[in-house]
Amino acid sequence: MELSERKKKILAAVVELYVATGEPVGSKALCDNLDFAVSSATVRNEMSDLAEMGLLDQPHTSAGRVPTQMGYRVYIDSLMKKKPVTREEKRYLDSQLLSSAYDPEKLLDGVSRVLAAATRFAAVSTTPSGRGANIRAIQFVQTSRRTAMVILMTSAGTMQTRVFHCDFDLSQEILRVFFRVFNEKLAGMPVSEVTPAFIQNMAASMGEMAILMSSAFMAVLDVARDSMQAEICMEGQTNLLFYPELSLTARRMMDFLAHADELNRLLEQRSKNVKVLIGDETGRPELKDSSVVISRYTVGGKDAGALAIIGPMRMNYAKVIAHMEYLSDAVGKMLTELMDYDF
Repeated sequence: MELSERKKKILAAVVELYVATGEPVGSKALCDNLDFAVSSATVRNEMSDLAEMGLLDQPHTSAGRVPTQMGYRVYIDSLMKKKPVTREEKRYLDSQLLSSAYDPEKLLDGVSRVLAAATRFAAVSTTPSGRGANIRAIQFVQTSRRTAMVILMTSAGTMQTRVFHCDFDLSQEILRVFFRVFNEKLAGMPVSEVTPAFIQNMAASMGEMAILMSSAFMAVLDVARDSMQAEICMEGQTNLLFYPELSLTARRMMDFLAHADELNRLLEQRSKNVKVLIGDETGRPELKDSSVVISRYTVGGKDAGALAIIGPMRMNYAKVIAHMEYLSDAVGKMLTELMDYDF
């Protein structure tokens, strides 16, 4: 679609004014915000042309114009000017993350809260999935006379725990045996290979000792399964209730956000840059009036998880994208540092 320079500037101005005010944009308001001189009549003609091209819409006969889904797409892809995160914003965002930088789950909970507060939209983050990761180490911590906790750490920076019970009194010496046996067998292998069949074969190779370790075997299998799943941290869902343009779909959106598996599938879309899905592009009827902005983060140089914002199409994309880029980079670096620590 070829647009003249004047049409490009007018479309960009309509999008930015509508995002800022929430009101349909008229020709007079537009003339006051353009960086070149032009008559209201000319602006009206250009807006009419943009409407015929499917880039603008007129909600009511006497109202101004608003961007369509296609109009937002053209704006984001070719007209939007980047808006870098300011030094003050960086300091604020860093300060909000540092208090939880030592714990992956708390860190991702924290970044969801920061994004929801900064954007006034729903914010989502997913923990790193261990699907393509290797086991770094397995630790055992005694929690009572006959119970202990197994801790499985992966190369993706994830850590899963499970408490298990034994029919005999535990001791530090017994737990050291557990530690040695499991780390000799499992350290360095892909998490995905810790299957029931693998655990059964491992137990069979232990002979009579396997009876003493049966609870530990099941706990390790459970934490390996848990490590394979990306967990979702979500904040700000109720923010969506305050946007009039979402009044008809807000309840369906909330229902969709409650289904972790479906939301995870939406966020698994890979892209080198921040990905913006507008309305029907999401492939979800519940989000037809919404936009989803997704930024993937890496841990140790490998794709690990996602940060996302879900809100109305009317959002400040330049600002949201800049914050998403900065936070996904910061989260990836923090999780990589955690992964590099020796346990």
